[in-house]
Amino acid sequence: MNYIVLMAGIIVRHIAESIVENIGKYPSVTIQGPRQAGKTTLLKSLFPDYSYADMDDRNARLLASSDPYEFFRRYPEPVIIDEVQKCPEILSAIKSRIDTNRRNGQYILSGSARISLREAVAESLAGRTVILTMYPLSLSELKEAGIVLDRDTQLISGFLPYIYGNNGISPYDYYNSYIQTYIERDIYAENKIRDKLRFEVFLKVLAGRVGQLADYSSIANDVGVSSTTIASWISTLEACHMLYILPSWQKSRISRAVKTSKIFFTDTGLLAALLGITTPAQMLRDPLRGSIFENMAVMEAVKARTEKMEGTPFYFFRNHKGKEIDLVMERSGSLHLFEVKSAEAVSTSFFSPMNEFEEKNGMAVAEKNLIYAGEEGRMNGISLIDFHNISDHIPHEEKFILEL
Repeated sequence: MNYIVLMAGIIVRHIAESIVENIGKYPSVTIQGPRQAGKTTLLKSLFPDYSYADMDDRNARLLASSDPYEFFRRYPEPVIIDEVQKCPEILSAIKSRIDTNRRNGQYILSGSARISLREAVAESLAGRTVILTMYPLSLSELKEAGIVLDRDTQLISGFLPYIYGNNGISPYDYYNSYIQTYIERDIYAENKIRDKLRFEVFLKVLAGRVGQLADYSSIANDVGVSSTTIASWISTLEACHMLYILPSWQKSRISRAVKTSKIFFTDTGLLAALLGITTPAQMLRDPLRGSIFENMAVMEAVKARTEKMEGTPFYFFRNHKGKEIDLVMERSGSLHLFEVKSAEAVSTSFFSPMNEFEEKNGMAVAEKNLIYAGEEGRMNGISLIDFHNISDHIPHEEKFILEL
């Protein structure tokens, strides 16, 4: 049985506005994000007149690396070049062509490996491109398309567009296939991970610790490898946009850099599949449901800022007694606090960590919020946020433009 509501129409991606805006400002625009997030589909629909080259294709890759002139004769500008990090040689040719004829919007580059893509682009196209991050679908994008799922169905369905394309596949089957296909392609092949069995164990162990403090030594003991290897594997997953690292908030910016972080997955469908959760009924009973719900809330906040090309000044707070605030946002010298609960009803006990933080912290708190699975409202000075509406409650920055 398929447990999702299938898409009736086209889902509009909010990041499209930023892409189109920057196409008019830069010779090249670079889009990074996880596999299957919809980058190629979006770019082709936004720019149907652009030629298209996929560096996953061996022949296109060989042509680009051996004969750039012939490559651009076959794929003339303006052009979309997909998975460009697999052929960094083409970037020097792009740089030369930009410098010869500096017209905006001639190159759209995309890729799924954050580090190799950023390093290659930074080295070759500094000052000639802007880098945007595109995550999977957001709750607000789904809602605008008429897709509003209950809590547990949404958690197992995740946010990759393929799930919503009337493909007749269950989320669990799709994400299992995704794990095998893209981890095999992007991680084993490119990062030379030899112990595949232990890496698969590591993925499941990491899923079981979602939303917890990242204790590399403890994870290493469970997996049977060194903590150095665990750090390397986590870095690799983050580079492939499968993980999001949430740092700890401290008054001192220096202290933040050395405190332990939390690890979340960029998609709850992937997380649920790793945990073997196959149905909404199973999600309802699972002891990790609250952590998976927190994962979803954190990523929705990140998406809301990222799609507008804003930084993501998000943290969590944990004091020496173990009391936590799930999400802290720092903006204009004040803080926005978010507690996340998977419950459908409000308990005033949910508010105590935020109230205590406000009393003892000394910094101005602009807003206190509870994200949960109930109705919007306000109680005891706390904004109650239906999880479907998270993006509506994330503050945005006023952009400063220098006028000359």
